[in-house]
Amino acid sequence: MALLGAIMINNDAYYRVSDFLNAPHFHIETHRRIYEVASQLIRAGKIATPITMKTFLQDVDAGGMTIAQYMARLAAEATTIINAEHYGRAIYDLAIRRELIAVGSDMVNLAFDAPVEASPRDQIEEAERKLYALAETGRYDGGFMPFGNALTEAIDMAAAAFKRAGKLSGISCGLTDLDQKMGGLQRSDLIILAGRPAMGKTSLVTNIAFNVARAWKAERRQDGVLESVNGGVVGFFSLEMSAEQLANRIIAEQSGVASYKIRRGDLQEDEFIRIADAAREMQSLPLYIDQTGGISIAQLTARARRLKRQRGLDLLIVDYLQLLTGSTKKGDNRVQEMTEITTGMKALAKELQVPIIALSQLSRQVESRDDKRPQLSDLRESGSIEQDADVVLFVYRDEYYLKMKEPKPGSEEHFKWQAEMDQAHGKAEVIIGKQRHGPTGTVQLAFEAEITRFSNLAQVDHLPEQY
Repeated sequence: MALLGAIMINNDAYYRVSDFLNAPHFHIETHRRIYEVASQLIRAGKIATPITMKTFLQDVDAGGMTIAQYMARLAAEATTIINAEHYGRAIYDLAIRRELIAVGSDMVNLAFDAPVEASPRDQIEEAERKLYALAETGRYDGGFMPFGNALTEAIDMAAAAFKRAGKLSGISCGLTDLDQKMGGLQRSDLIILAGRPAMGKTSLVTNIAFNVARAWKAERRQDGVLESVNGGVVGFFSLEMSAEQLANRIIAEQSGVASYKIRRGDLQEDEFIRIADAAREMQSLPLYIDQTGGISIAQLTARARRLKRQRGLDLLIVDYLQLLTGSTKKGDNRVQEMTEITTGMKALAKELQVPIIALSQLSRQVESRDDKRPQLSDLRESGSIEQDADVVLFVYRDEYYLKMKEPKPGSEEHFKWQAEMDQAHGKAEVIIGKQRHGPTGTVQLAFEAEITRFSNLAQVDHLPEQY
């Protein structure tokens, strides 16, 4: 009543609460209607007073009074404009508590009366979705901030880069040339890593995940919270491969033993020792894998928030984008669904303040060109992916395509082909197709196909002087 009175006396009070307070947050229906009408008038550039509003509220029950008398009473009980925001927050907080009670009641009733075919896991997911929807509705920590605050954050980021190994403003991905081009993986960036099948997308991203998790160092702040100072805690959504397959890949990459040998158990004693050593090192890494297939963007968001809250989170990886589902029904427009997914992913990166690397497939039109290096237009359902991404990376291996073009052995073409193969052998390109805050271009990496490991390429200009 005090807040509504303040708004009717001085309409500027409305702008102090309109960012986060909506009509449904008021408990009494009469107050909801009064706030709603006041909002409509003020937004239309008109004045909202008991006199101008009474015409629109003739049908409202005012508890035995006329609506004009009731609004005059509200105006008499008005708080000052200075307190309006605090009163608004109190109303908002109490409304959220009522919603929490409703969610809790629904959970209890549904658990008691669940149909036979209903899974408890589905109920947990639904309850979690409602809770997070509640947490995100009408947050009052947004809005404008002074530019000075943004400048302070920018300077702090530069200072952290100056102190950090490698002088990077973002998290190092462990590949020197790629780090130099990108300045590391930047907080709140959505990074799309795309490529045709067999180019090594998953291998590159598992390499990056391992490098970031292995470099993790944290310091405890004064408030007792652990803060990462190097490397980071990594969350990995593996929608395509199981956690065991992923672990098998990372063990192969780090031990130098081919993954097919590990699967078959075809190992020499020294290889087994290398695998055991690699597994021991990885045991304590802050790398968390979620292998649930076919989850929705809402479920992914809820799980990422939970990981951030429980374990911390510095880098999130999604393998891969096209296996996620949106909230739209199956069979609806897939481009619209992808737009919802990429928009949700970018919003999550900003909210959690972490870089998100999402893998994406490319369309087959690449295969019909002579130069098979990917371009932005090759992204599948590309519109939204291209727009929402801060960085788009393409993985390309010339060796893969050359291998399929082998001419007849002994011919002149074969010698020429062999020279090209030698040139391309063990090399991969990461093409930076888009980068909001840095240059585009190509980075050469070394690729060991047998153990699917990407590493820095020893180029002539990187070597020390020869004597």
